[in-house]
Amino acid sequence: MTLAEFSVPGSPRDVARAIEDYARASGRVSALVVPWESDANTLSMAVTSVKADGWAIEHTDLGTIRLTAGGDNATAVAVLARSPESGAAPALQALFERFGNDLQRHLTGQPRPVGQLGLS
Repeated sequence: MTLAEFSVPGSPRDVARAIEDYARASGRVSALVVPWESDANTLSMAVTSVKADGWAIEHTDLGTIRLTAGGDNATAVAVLARSPESGAAPALQALFERFGNDLQRHLTGQPRPVGQLGLS
């Protein structure tokens, strides 16, 4: 299920690094390039929720981000959620949707809606 599609300036590798940094800063999810699902024009990134308990770290697959090289040094970004049939908990689905929306705003420079700033 496609949650978002948009374009941003930069190469797929540059955008992938920006996404990895953004995910790491959020602390809620991890985003890593999956080399065996990527090729010369498209990078595939796995997005997982991260749950740590002492030395144990659990990663739960949330979805994929696909980065495709476009013209004029731009990259097409597609945020793809796991299918609802995969049995993902609604809270995890909501986490990925929030991450995808926040990521789009972060990469495109769009401001957050007032309701998401914690303001009344």
